[in-house]
Amino acid sequence: MTVLNPLHVQAFNSADVADQIRATPGWVQHYQQMSPGHFAGLVRYLDLQGVEIYEECMNTRVEQNFSAPEGSLTFCFDRSDNALYVLNGESRNIWITPENYQEVAVVFGPEFLKRHGVSVARLEGLFMSALNSQQNALFSRWLSGTLTRLSQAIDPPSREALTQQLLEDCLFILDNACVCLDPAALQRREGERVIMKRVGEWAADTQEESVNLLELAEVAGVSLRQLQHAFKTYTGMAPGHWLRLRRLNSARRELLSSRPTHTTVAEVAMHWSFWHLGRFSSSYRALFQELPSDTLKRSPLRR
Repeated sequence: MTVLNPLHVQAFNSADVADQIRATPGWVQHYQQMSPGHFAGLVRYLDLQGVEIYEECMNTRVEQNFSAPEGSLTFCFDRSDNALYVLNGESRNIWITPENYQEVAVVFGPEFLKRHGVSVARLEGLFMSALNSQQNALFSRWLSGTLTRLSQAIDPPSREALTQQLLEDCLFILDNACVCLDPAALQRREGERVIMKRVGEWAADTQEESVNLLELAEVAGVSLRQLQHAFKTYTGMAPGHWLRLRRLNSARRELLSSRPTHTTVAEVAMHWSFWHLGRFSSSYRALFQELPSDTLKRSPLRR
């Protein structure tokens, strides 16, 4: 019998955002493509039995609406701006990645945290905030390189030694990042995060609804101006543009799941408030690099 390397790195290449989600078990996620092009993604994953390492790459901008694994403490290193984001099991967020996005993350499970006496409650106020440290970029490169070395089975360390090093390094980086915190900026960011959390909960729980800007501001419990400012911070786009791209993604899902003789492109367009079929088709093609009719032909239920 062949015994697998206990530090076996799994790698998944994705041609669709749905495949990207399936490659990251344990997370509650909703992905939507938000910039033109054929999607291409990569996920590398290492399970260390209580600690998990992820690396994620995506070529297009993607809206990520997610909840972190229950009871966990996660350190996410955004390699586009070398920022650290710390998440607990209650973290729920919505934001939009830049193009050619790269991230590495370490997830410490609840049993591991308990064994090592790590109190997640003491980190309250730091979750989902951009934390900057000189060590962020260095650690990100080291972690990505470690996954590469382990995938080649070159002198793997023991699982215990690696998990201990990961915990010590992440807590050290967090300590250094906290020294540079701007309390006023952190408070503003927290207010914007609350707005986006409300929007994210609505977006995840009511996938089949379409709203206008005033209704979305009501969902968030803020003024339209506050909503626009929060969206600029978290997504880099106006909320109206975000709603339009979400409707295009919803239309794509409906086209891919349609049954024979039950759905036409025009019906899908009207369902998602695109009242001009030509503009719907051109916008759809600009985002997904194919016409709605091409997507409809590829529906598994129509084969």
